[in-house]
Amino acid sequence: MFGDLQKKQEEIKQKLAEIQVSAEAGDGIIKVTVNGNRELVDVNIANDFDYDKEELEDLILVAVNKAMAEAAAKEQEESQRLINEMLPPGMGGMFGM
Repeated sequence: MFGDLQKKQEEIKQKLAEIQVSAEAGDGIIKVTVNGNRELVDVNIANDFDYDKEELEDLILVAVNKAMAEAAAKEQEESQRLINEMLPPGMGGMFGM
């Protein structure tokens, strides 16, 4: 049983690595992409921006935090799916799942 659990966890980790979510800040000046494992995979800064260094840093933080929150939601969905798959038939609705 624990081997199955470990296998499922690895499957989820691999699936989450393939899921990518993006978020923007500053009307598209900053766009970041993270995967479902909450790893930052891309940062894009538009060529035509009128922000100073401090404002740019703030926009990056906003975009990264938005993307991380969305990635956390995707991770939660996949974790709930795993739990439901592991429960015996007919018990998938237990515990609010």
